Amino acid sequence: MLLIKIGGGEKINIDYISQDIRTLIKEGRKVIIVHGASATRDKIAKRLNIQTRTITSPSGISSVYTDGDAIDVFLMAYAGLINKKIVANLQKHNVNAIGLSGVDGRLWEAKRKNSGYFIENEKTMFYKDNLTGRVDKINVSLLNLLLDNKYVPVICPPAISFENDIVNTDNDFATATMVRELKINEMVVLFEAPGILRDLNDKSSVIKKIKKSEIDEYMVYAQGRMKKKLLGTKKAFESDLFEKMYCGDGRVKHPIINVLNGKGTTIDYGY
Repeated sequence: MLLIKIGGGEKINIDYISQDIRTLIKEGRKVIIVHGASATRDKIAKRLNIQTRTITSPSGISSVYTDGDAIDVFLMAYAGLINKKIVANLQKHNVNAIGLSGVDGRLWEAKRKNSGYFIENEKTMFYKDNLTGRVDKINVSLLNLLLDNKYVPVICPPAISFENDIVNTDNDFATATMVRELKINEMVVLFEAPGILRDLNDKSSVIKKIKKSEIDEYMVYAQGRMKKKLLGTKKAFESDLFEKMYCGDGRVKHPIINVLNGKGTTIDYGY
């Protein structure tokens, strides 16, 4: 089974991705898709005059502070607009996709974290009433039901908490939980770069190979959300069956085929 994670940047080419997924399905591969929608979320928030507030934890991890207004925008962008556009594009390419958020069928259940600390102007601050959580449980039977009946699940946040609140959640850690629960051995991550870069200003500085044991050493090259991607990768490797993470460019033709053939960054055991 192949898990494909599609970033939320506005330059990601869904049509190219759908073409590759059609090829994989024809080859008999089972595929699950998880996607973001951050660029669309920010555009909708701006139109509605709702501020998108990013907070940074003491450990340097950035995330979106999610109050009631923010979760409404999140639902519009992720579960509404982008999820259905991806599903429709896949259907155009004869891939029988079905779109779900983590709320549907309790697909992603999360432990809510409504308070904590963050850094602002070099000061440690306390926040509360944050509608966020980390996915801890997957509805495996629902996903297997869909896969066994030849559907391609297209999944996005938000999740549902164990207390039945709709909560924002991080895709990178949610996919790591999916790897564990579904016993997935390979994952493709597509974003707006040719791979993980040593220098953000040099697109030719792609790091071709990273060993699982070296992930912490490469954190120095991870800026912004890329740090979460590497932390999510590290978490995925806690699953005994997980073997490879392929990272690459979601803007170009044959993005999935490219990374599976080594064009991008591959993270594995390095044997």
